Amino acid sequence: MTQSTSASDNGTGAARGLWSSRMAFILAAAGSAVGLGNIWKFPYVTGENGGGAFVLVYLLCIAIIGIPIMMSEVFLGRNGRHNPITSMRLVAERNLRSPLWRISAVVGMIAAFVILSFYSVIGGWSASYIGHAAMGDFSGGTAESIGELFGGLLSSPGQLLIWHTIFMGLVVLVVSRGLKGGLERVATILMPALFILLLLAVGYAATTGHFGEAVSFLFTPDFGALSISGVLIALGHAFFTLSLGMAIMMAYGSYLGRDVSIARTAVSVAIMDTVVALLAGLAIFPVVFANGLEAGAGPGLIFQTLPLAFGNMPMGTLFGTLFFVLLLFAAWTSGISLLEPVVEWVEEKTSLARTGSAILVGLLCWLLGITSILSLNLWADVAPLGMFERFEGKTIFDLLDFFTANIMLPLSGLLTAIFVGWFVAKESLKLDLALDGGAFSLWYGLIRFVTPVAVIIVFAYNLFG
Repeated sequence: MTQSTSASDNGTGAARGLWSSRMAFILAAAGSAVGLGNIWKFPYVTGENGGGAFVLVYLLCIAIIGIPIMMSEVFLGRNGRHNPITSMRLVAERNLRSPLWRISAVVGMIAAFVILSFYSVIGGWSASYIGHAAMGDFSGGTAESIGELFGGLLSSPGQLLIWHTIFMGLVVLVVSRGLKGGLERVATILMPALFILLLLAVGYAATTGHFGEAVSFLFTPDFGALSISGVLIALGHAFFTLSLGMAIMMAYGSYLGRDVSIARTAVSVAIMDTVVALLAGLAIFPVVFANGLEAGAGPGLIFQTLPLAFGNMPMGTLFGTLFFVLLLFAAWTSGISLLEPVVEWVEEKTSLARTGSAILVGLLCWLLGITSILSLNLWADVAPLGMFERFEGKTIFDLLDFFTANIMLPLSGLLTAIFVGWFVAKESLKLDLALDGGAFSLWYGLIRFVTPVAVIIVFAYNLFG
Protein backbone atom coordinates (compact mmCIF):
# COMPACT_ATOMS: atom_id res chain seq x y z
CA MET A 1 0.00 0.00 0.00
CA THR A 2 1.42 3.35 -1.05
CA GLN A 3 -0.18 6.68 -0.28
CA SER A 4 0.41 10.13 -1.62
CA THR A 5 2.18 12.49 0.69
CA SER A 6 -0.90 14.57 1.33
CA ALA A 7 -4.61 14.05 1.60
CA SER A 8 -7.78 15.93 2.31
CA ASP A 9 -10.27 13.87 4.31
CA ASN A 10 -13.72 14.20 5.75
CA GLY A 11 -14.31 17.58 4.22
CA THR A 12 -12.04 19.23 6.74
CA GLY A 13 -9.72 20.61 4.15
CA ALA A 14 -6.79 19.36 6.17
CA ALA A 15 -3.95 18.59 3.82
CA ARG A 16 -1.44 16.41 5.63
CA GLY A 17 1.04 13.68 5.03
CA LEU A 18 0.25 9.98 5.34
CA TRP A 19 2.38 7.04 6.41
CA SER A 20 3.93 5.57 3.28
CA SER A 21 2.84 2.06 4.28
CA ARG A 22 1.01 0.08 6.92
CA MET A 23 4.35 -1.26 8.15
CA ALA A 24 5.66 2.28 8.64
CA PHE A 25 2.71 3.02 10.93
CA ILE A 26 3.14 -0.27 12.80
CA LEU A 27 6.84 0.40 13.39
CA ALA A 28 6.17 3.96 14.58
CA ALA A 29 3.28 2.91 16.83
CA ALA A 30 5.29 -0.01 18.17
CA GLY A 31 8.20 2.37 18.76
CA SER A 32 5.86 4.46 20.87
CA ALA A 33 4.59 1.44 22.79
CA VAL A 34 8.01 -0.19 23.16
CA GLY A 35 9.78 1.89 25.76
CA LEU A 36 11.33 1.75 29.18
CA GLY A 37 8.12 0.11 30.37
CA ASN A 38 8.92 -3.01 28.34
CA ILE A 39 12.63 -3.29 29.02
CA TRP A 40 12.84 -1.70 32.45
CA LYS A 41 9.46 -2.17 34.17
CA PHE A 42 8.01 -5.37 32.71
CA PRO A 43 10.85 -7.68 33.83
CA TYR A 44 10.88 -6.46 37.41
CA VAL A 45 7.08 -6.40 37.90
CA THR A 46 7.01 -9.92 36.45
CA GLY A 47 9.70 -10.88 38.93
CA GLU A 48 7.82 -9.31 41.81
CA ASN A 49 4.56 -11.06 40.92
CA GLY A 50 5.51 -14.66 40.36
CA GLY A 51 6.50 -14.93 36.69
CA GLY A 52 4.36 -17.04 34.33
CA ALA A 53 0.96 -16.48 35.96
CA PHE A 54 1.50 -12.73 35.82
CA VAL A 55 2.49 -12.94 32.13
CA LEU A 56 -0.69 -14.91 31.32
CA VAL A 57 -2.95 -12.38 33.04
CA TYR A 58 -1.03 -9.54 31.40
CA LEU A 59 -1.65 -10.99 27.93
CA LEU A 60 -5.36 -11.33 28.70
CA CYS A 61 -5.46 -7.70 29.82
CA ILE A 62 -3.77 -6.58 26.59
CA ALA A 63 -6.65 -8.24 24.73
CA ILE A 64 -9.52 -6.78 26.78
CA ILE A 65 -8.13 -3.29 27.46
CA GLY A 66 -5.15 -2.51 25.28
CA ILE A 67 -6.33 -3.48 21.81
CA PRO A 68 -9.91 -2.09 22.09
CA ILE A 69 -8.72 1.32 23.32
CA MET A 70 -5.89 1.46 20.79
CA MET A 71 -8.38 0.77 17.98
CA SER A 72 -10.63 3.53 19.36
CA GLU A 73 -7.81 6.09 19.51
CA VAL A 74 -6.58 5.29 16.00
CA PHE A 75 -10.18 5.50 14.74
CA LEU A 76 -10.60 8.97 16.26
CA GLY A 77 -7.33 10.20 14.78
CA ARG A 78 -8.01 8.87 11.29
CA ASN A 79 -11.60 10.05 11.32
CA GLY A 80 -10.66 13.55 12.47
CA ARG A 81 -7.49 14.02 10.39
CA HIS A 82 -6.24 16.78 12.70
CA ASN A 83 -4.42 17.11 16.00
CA PRO A 84 -6.03 14.99 18.77
CA ILE A 85 -8.09 17.80 20.32
CA THR A 86 -9.54 18.97 17.01
CA SER A 87 -10.11 15.37 15.87
CA MET A 88 -12.12 14.61 19.01
CA ARG A 89 -14.20 17.76 18.52
CA LEU A 90 -14.90 16.99 14.86
CA VAL A 91 -15.91 13.39 15.52
CA ALA A 92 -18.18 14.55 18.37
CA GLU A 93 -19.86 17.16 16.18
CA ARG A 94 -20.39 14.69 13.32
CA ASN A 95 -22.16 12.40 15.78
CA LEU A 96 -24.22 15.34 17.16
CA ARG A 97 -22.43 15.15 20.51
CA SER A 98 -20.96 17.87 22.68
CA PRO A 99 -17.55 19.16 21.59
CA LEU A 100 -16.62 18.99 25.29
CA TRP A 101 -15.71 15.33 24.68
CA ARG A 102 -12.41 16.74 23.43
CA ILE A 103 -11.42 16.92 27.10
CA SER A 104 -10.25 13.32 26.66
CA ALA A 105 -7.59 14.46 24.18
CA VAL A 106 -6.74 17.55 26.25
CA VAL A 107 -6.04 15.40 29.32
CA GLY A 108 -4.04 12.93 27.22
CA MET A 109 -1.90 15.61 25.58
CA ILE A 110 -1.12 17.31 28.89
CA ALA A 111 -0.19 13.92 30.32
CA ALA A 112 2.11 13.20 27.36
CA PHE A 113 3.84 16.57 27.80
CA VAL A 114 4.35 16.09 31.54
CA ILE A 115 5.48 12.46 31.17
CA LEU A 116 8.07 13.43 28.56
CA SER A 117 9.51 16.04 30.94
CA PHE A 118 10.62 13.36 33.45
CA TYR A 119 10.90 10.52 30.93
CA SER A 120 13.65 12.56 29.28
CA VAL A 121 15.54 12.59 32.59
CA ILE A 122 15.34 8.78 32.80
CA GLY A 123 16.26 8.50 29.11
CA GLY A 124 19.33 10.55 29.99
CA TRP A 125 20.29 7.91 32.57
CA SER A 126 20.28 5.32 29.78
CA ALA A 127 22.50 7.49 27.60
CA SER A 128 24.98 8.09 30.41
CA TYR A 129 25.20 4.37 31.20
CA ILE A 130 26.27 3.58 27.62
CA GLY A 131 29.51 5.42 28.34
CA HIS A 132 29.99 3.77 31.72
CA ALA A 133 29.46 0.30 30.23
CA ALA A 134 31.73 0.93 27.23
CA MET A 135 34.53 2.31 29.42
CA GLY A 136 34.43 -0.76 31.63
CA ASP A 137 33.24 1.11 34.71
CA PHE A 138 31.17 -1.91 35.75
CA SER A 139 34.08 -4.36 35.54
CA GLY A 140 34.79 -6.03 38.86
CA GLY A 141 32.25 -3.76 40.49
CA THR A 142 30.67 -4.41 43.87
CA ALA A 143 27.16 -3.58 44.99
CA GLU A 144 28.63 -0.58 46.80
CA SER A 145 30.61 0.76 43.84
CA ILE A 146 27.72 0.35 41.40
CA GLY A 147 25.39 1.98 43.91
CA GLU A 148 27.81 4.87 44.27
CA LEU A 149 27.94 5.26 40.49
CA PHE A 150 24.17 5.55 40.26
CA GLY A 151 23.96 7.68 43.39
CA GLY A 152 26.62 9.99 42.01
CA LEU A 153 24.59 10.50 38.85
CA LEU A 154 21.39 11.29 40.73
CA SER A 155 23.11 13.64 43.15
CA SER A 156 24.66 15.76 40.37
CA PRO A 157 22.24 18.31 38.86
CA GLY A 158 24.88 19.24 36.29
CA GLN A 159 25.32 15.70 34.96
CA LEU A 160 21.58 15.08 34.89
CA LEU A 161 20.98 18.37 33.06
CA ILE A 162 23.54 17.52 30.38
CA TRP A 163 22.01 14.10 29.69
CA HIS A 164 18.44 15.45 29.89
CA THR A 165 19.40 18.11 27.33
CA ILE A 166 21.00 15.58 24.99
CA PHE A 167 18.00 13.26 25.16
CA MET A 168 15.45 16.04 24.61
CA GLY A 169 17.55 17.37 21.75
CA LEU A 170 17.45 13.97 20.05
CA VAL A 171 13.66 13.87 20.41
CA VAL A 172 13.14 17.41 19.09
CA LEU A 173 15.50 16.76 16.17
CA VAL A 174 13.34 13.89 14.91
CA VAL A 175 9.93 15.48 15.52
CA SER A 176 11.01 18.75 13.86
CA ARG A 177 11.61 16.88 10.61
CA GLY A 178 7.95 15.94 10.29
CA LEU A 179 6.28 12.71 9.27
CA LYS A 180 8.35 11.32 6.38
CA GLY A 181 11.75 12.78 7.22
CA GLY A 182 11.43 12.36 10.98
CA LEU A 183 8.91 10.01 12.58
CA GLU A 184 8.78 7.45 9.78
CA ARG A 185 12.47 7.42 8.89
CA VAL A 186 13.63 7.00 12.48
CA ALA A 187 10.99 4.35 13.25
CA THR A 188 12.01 2.25 10.26
CA ILE A 189 15.66 2.39 11.40
CA LEU A 190 15.45 2.27 15.19
CA MET A 191 12.79 -0.42 15.58
CA PRO A 192 14.61 -3.07 13.47
CA ALA A 193 17.85 -2.07 15.23
CA LEU A 194 16.15 -2.46 18.60
CA PHE A 195 14.95 -5.95 17.68
CA ILE A 196 18.41 -6.97 16.49
CA LEU A 197 20.02 -5.70 19.70
CA LEU A 198 17.39 -7.47 21.77
CA LEU A 199 17.93 -10.76 19.92
CA LEU A 200 21.70 -10.39 20.46
CA ALA A 201 21.01 -9.85 24.16
CA VAL A 202 18.82 -12.96 24.29
CA GLY A 203 21.49 -14.91 22.42
CA TYR A 204 24.09 -13.86 24.96
CA ALA A 205 21.74 -14.66 27.85
CA ALA A 206 21.35 -18.18 26.42
CA THR A 207 25.07 -18.78 27.09
CA THR A 208 24.79 -18.14 30.83
CA GLY A 209 23.56 -21.65 31.61
CA HIS A 210 20.36 -20.34 33.18
CA PHE A 211 18.25 -19.73 30.06
CA GLY A 212 15.98 -22.70 30.77
CA GLU A 213 15.35 -21.40 34.27
CA ALA A 214 14.33 -18.04 32.81
CA VAL A 215 11.99 -19.66 30.26
CA SER A 216 10.36 -21.69 33.03
CA PHE A 217 10.03 -18.61 35.23
CA LEU A 218 8.36 -16.58 32.46
CA PHE A 219 6.11 -19.19 30.91
CA THR A 220 5.18 -21.66 33.66
CA PRO A 221 2.13 -20.28 35.47
CA ASP A 222 2.19 -20.49 39.26
CA PHE A 223 -1.12 -18.97 40.27
CA GLY A 224 -0.27 -19.49 43.92
CA ALA A 225 2.37 -16.79 43.52
CA LEU A 226 -0.09 -14.31 41.95
CA SER A 227 -2.04 -12.09 44.36
CA ILE A 228 -5.05 -9.89 43.64
CA SER A 229 -2.62 -6.99 43.73
CA GLY A 230 -0.56 -8.72 41.01
CA VAL A 231 -3.65 -9.09 38.80
CA LEU A 232 -4.41 -5.38 39.15
CA ILE A 233 -0.78 -4.49 38.40
CA ALA A 234 -1.01 -6.62 35.23
CA LEU A 235 -4.21 -4.79 34.32
CA GLY A 236 -2.58 -1.40 34.80
CA HIS A 237 0.65 -2.30 33.02
CA ALA A 238 -1.28 -3.63 29.99
CA PHE A 239 -2.96 -0.22 29.73
CA PHE A 240 0.18 1.88 30.08
CA THR A 241 2.57 -0.23 27.99
CA LEU A 242 0.68 0.47 24.75
CA SER A 243 0.95 4.28 25.14
CA LEU A 244 -2.78 4.62 25.70
CA GLY A 245 -4.46 7.67 27.20
CA MET A 246 -1.74 10.03 25.91
CA ALA A 247 -3.36 11.05 22.59
CA ILE A 248 -0.38 9.46 20.81
CA MET A 249 -2.39 6.95 18.81
CA MET A 250 -4.83 9.69 17.85
CA ALA A 251 -1.94 11.76 16.49
CA TYR A 252 -0.41 8.80 14.67
CA GLY A 253 -3.84 7.69 13.43
CA SER A 254 -4.39 11.09 11.81
CA TYR A 255 -1.66 10.16 9.29
CA LEU A 256 -3.12 6.71 8.55
CA GLY A 257 -4.49 5.88 5.09
CA ARG A 258 -8.12 4.84 4.60
CA ASP A 259 -7.23 1.47 3.10
CA VAL A 260 -5.34 0.30 6.21
CA SER A 261 -7.17 -2.03 8.62
CA ILE A 262 -7.24 -0.43 12.06
CA ALA A 263 -7.97 -3.76 13.74
CA ARG A 264 -5.14 -5.74 12.12
CA THR A 265 -2.74 -2.86 12.68
CA ALA A 266 -3.63 -2.50 16.38
CA VAL A 267 -3.24 -6.24 16.92
CA SER A 268 0.14 -6.16 15.14
CA VAL A 269 1.35 -3.32 17.37
CA ALA A 270 0.15 -5.11 20.52
CA ILE A 271 1.88 -8.33 19.47
CA MET A 272 5.13 -6.52 18.68
CA ASP A 273 5.02 -4.66 22.01
CA THR A 274 4.37 -7.89 23.94
CA VAL A 275 7.11 -9.80 22.09
CA VAL A 276 9.63 -7.11 23.02
CA ALA A 277 8.58 -7.28 26.68
CA LEU A 278 8.95 -11.07 26.73
CA LEU A 279 12.30 -10.96 24.90
CA ALA A 280 13.49 -8.39 27.46
CA GLY A 281 12.60 -10.88 30.17
CA LEU A 282 14.51 -13.63 28.36
CA ALA A 283 17.52 -11.30 28.05
CA ILE A 284 17.49 -10.16 31.66
CA PHE A 285 16.43 -13.09 33.83
CA PRO A 286 19.16 -15.55 32.75
CA VAL A 287 21.71 -12.91 33.76
CA VAL A 288 19.89 -12.34 37.05
CA PHE A 289 19.73 -16.06 37.85
CA ALA A 290 23.32 -16.70 36.73
CA ASN A 291 24.56 -14.17 39.25
CA GLY A 292 22.31 -15.26 42.10
CA LEU A 293 20.42 -11.97 42.03
CA GLU A 294 16.80 -11.32 43.02
CA ALA A 295 14.26 -11.47 40.16
CA GLY A 296 12.00 -8.99 41.91
CA ALA A 297 14.72 -6.43 42.51
CA GLY A 298 12.40 -3.54 41.70
CA PRO A 299 13.22 -0.41 39.67
CA GLY A 300 16.90 -0.72 40.57
CA LEU A 301 17.11 -3.91 38.47
CA ILE A 302 18.28 -2.06 35.35
CA PHE A 303 20.53 0.66 36.77
CA GLN A 304 22.03 -1.10 39.79
CA THR A 305 21.48 -4.87 39.75
CA LEU A 306 22.28 -5.59 36.08
CA PRO A 307 25.42 -3.40 35.91
CA LEU A 308 26.73 -5.41 38.85
CA ALA A 309 26.13 -8.58 36.84
CA PHE A 310 27.67 -7.12 33.66
CA GLY A 311 30.81 -6.21 35.57
CA ASN A 312 31.38 -9.77 36.74
CA MET A 313 30.67 -11.92 33.67
CA PRO A 314 32.51 -12.82 30.47
CA MET A 315 32.00 -10.23 27.71
CA GLY A 316 30.08 -8.15 30.24
CA THR A 317 31.47 -4.87 28.89
CA LEU A 318 30.22 -5.59 25.36
CA PHE A 319 26.87 -6.96 26.48
CA GLY A 320 26.34 -4.11 28.95
CA THR A 321 27.07 -1.52 26.27
CA LEU A 322 24.66 -3.17 23.82
CA PHE A 323 22.01 -3.39 26.51
CA PHE A 324 22.09 0.33 27.34
CA VAL A 325 22.13 1.25 23.63
CA LEU A 326 18.99 -0.87 23.36
CA LEU A 327 17.48 0.93 26.36
CA LEU A 328 18.27 4.33 24.82
CA PHE A 329 16.67 3.34 21.49
CA ALA A 330 13.51 2.24 23.29
CA ALA A 331 13.37 5.47 25.30
CA TRP A 332 14.04 7.60 22.21
CA THR A 333 11.21 6.14 20.10
CA SER A 334 8.80 6.62 23.01
CA GLY A 335 10.02 10.16 23.64
CA ILE A 336 9.36 11.05 20.00
CA SER A 337 5.78 9.82 20.25
CA LEU A 338 5.16 11.76 23.49
CA LEU A 339 6.21 15.03 21.85
CA GLU A 340 4.32 14.54 18.58
CA PRO A 341 0.68 15.17 19.71
CA VAL A 342 1.51 18.51 21.33
CA VAL A 343 3.69 19.63 18.41
CA GLU A 344 0.91 18.66 15.97
CA TRP A 345 -1.53 20.82 17.95
CA VAL A 346 0.84 23.84 18.15
CA GLU A 347 1.64 23.58 14.44
CA GLU A 348 -2.07 23.62 13.51
CA LYS A 349 -3.14 26.31 15.99
CA THR A 350 -0.30 28.83 15.60
CA SER A 351 1.68 30.43 12.80
CA LEU A 352 4.74 28.36 13.72
CA ALA A 353 5.97 25.80 11.22
CA ARG A 354 6.86 22.23 12.24
CA THR A 355 10.45 23.06 13.27
CA GLY A 356 9.45 26.06 15.36
CA SER A 357 6.62 24.12 17.01
CA ALA A 358 8.94 21.24 17.92
CA ILE A 359 11.59 23.57 19.36
CA LEU A 360 9.04 25.56 21.39
CA VAL A 361 7.29 22.52 22.88
CA GLY A 362 10.61 20.74 23.44
CA LEU A 363 12.05 23.77 25.24
CA LEU A 364 9.02 24.06 27.55
CA CYS A 365 9.16 20.33 28.26
CA TRP A 366 12.91 20.56 28.94
CA LEU A 367 12.30 23.39 31.42
CA LEU A 368 9.67 21.35 33.29
CA GLY A 369 12.12 18.44 33.36
CA ILE A 370 14.55 20.54 35.39
CA THR A 371 12.13 20.38 38.32
CA SER A 372 12.40 16.58 38.22
CA ILE A 373 16.19 16.78 38.11
CA LEU A 374 16.30 19.03 41.15
CA SER A 375 13.84 16.83 43.05
CA LEU A 376 16.42 14.03 42.84
CA ASN A 377 19.04 16.07 44.72
CA LEU A 378 18.78 19.74 45.80
CA TRP A 379 14.99 19.55 46.24
CA ALA A 380 14.93 15.97 47.54
CA ASP A 381 13.30 17.12 50.78
CA VAL A 382 10.70 19.28 49.06
CA ALA A 383 7.26 17.61 49.18
CA PRO A 384 4.78 20.16 47.74
CA LEU A 385 1.73 18.15 48.87
CA GLY A 386 3.29 16.79 52.02
CA MET A 387 0.43 18.22 54.11
CA PHE A 388 -1.69 15.35 52.78
CA GLU A 389 -0.88 11.95 54.28
CA ARG A 390 -1.19 10.22 50.89
CA PHE A 391 1.56 12.43 49.42
CA GLU A 392 3.84 12.68 52.42
CA GLY A 393 7.46 12.53 51.29
CA LYS A 394 6.60 12.62 47.57
CA THR A 395 8.94 14.85 45.57
CA ILE A 396 8.00 16.79 42.44
CA PHE A 397 9.28 13.86 40.36
CA ASP A 398 7.08 11.46 42.34
CA LEU A 399 4.02 13.68 42.03
CA LEU A 400 4.36 14.16 38.28
CA ASP A 401 4.63 10.39 37.87
CA PHE A 402 1.71 9.71 40.24
CA PHE A 403 -0.79 12.15 38.72
CA THR A 404 -0.04 11.25 35.10
CA ALA A 405 0.05 7.47 35.53
CA ASN A 406 -2.68 7.10 38.13
CA ILE A 407 -5.17 9.82 37.22
CA MET A 408 -4.66 11.42 33.81
CA LEU A 409 -3.97 8.36 31.65
CA PRO A 410 -6.81 6.21 33.04
CA LEU A 411 -9.18 9.20 32.85
CA SER A 412 -8.31 9.90 29.21
CA GLY A 413 -8.58 6.22 28.31
CA LEU A 414 -11.89 5.84 30.12
CA LEU A 415 -13.43 8.88 28.43
CA THR A 416 -12.22 7.63 25.04
CA ALA A 417 -13.74 4.17 25.60
CA ILE A 418 -17.07 5.60 26.76
CA PHE A 419 -17.24 8.14 23.93
CA VAL A 420 -16.44 5.65 21.16
CA GLY A 421 -18.52 2.83 22.67
CA TRP A 422 -21.64 4.85 23.53
CA PHE A 423 -21.68 8.12 21.56
CA VAL A 424 -20.25 7.35 18.12
CA ALA A 425 -22.69 5.96 15.55
CA LYS A 426 -22.38 2.19 15.31
CA GLU A 427 -22.54 2.30 11.51
CA SER A 428 -19.64 4.76 11.39
CA LEU A 429 -17.55 2.41 13.53
CA LYS A 430 -18.43 -0.58 11.36
CA LEU A 431 -17.46 1.28 8.22
CA ASP A 432 -14.18 2.64 9.54
CA LEU A 433 -12.99 -0.44 11.43
CA ALA A 434 -13.95 -2.78 8.56
CA LEU A 435 -14.47 -5.76 10.89
CA ASP A 436 -16.71 -8.68 9.98
CA GLY A 437 -19.85 -9.31 12.04
CA GLY A 438 -18.46 -11.55 14.76
CA ALA A 439 -15.21 -9.63 15.25
CA PHE A 440 -17.03 -6.29 15.34
CA SER A 441 -19.55 -7.57 17.89
CA LEU A 442 -16.69 -8.79 20.10
CA TRP A 443 -14.84 -5.47 19.92
CA TYR A 444 -18.05 -3.47 20.39
CA GLY A 445 -18.99 -5.47 23.47
CA LEU A 446 -15.52 -4.99 24.92
CA ILE A 447 -15.31 -1.23 24.32
CA ARG A 448 -18.83 -0.62 25.71
CA PHE A 449 -18.84 -2.86 28.76
CA VAL A 450 -15.62 -4.74 29.60
CA THR A 451 -12.90 -2.19 28.85
CA PRO A 452 -14.46 0.75 30.77
CA VAL A 453 -15.05 -1.44 33.83
CA ALA A 454 -11.45 -2.71 33.69
CA VAL A 455 -10.07 0.84 33.44
CA ILE A 456 -12.26 1.96 36.35
CA ILE A 457 -10.81 -0.92 38.40
CA VAL A 458 -7.28 0.22 37.50
CA PHE A 459 -8.26 3.79 38.36
CA ALA A 460 -9.68 2.81 41.76
CA TYR A 461 -6.75 0.56 42.60
CA ASN A 462 -4.19 3.25 41.75
CA LEU A 463 -5.99 5.84 43.84
CA PHE A 464 -7.06 3.77 46.82
CA GLY A 465 -5.23 0.44 46.61
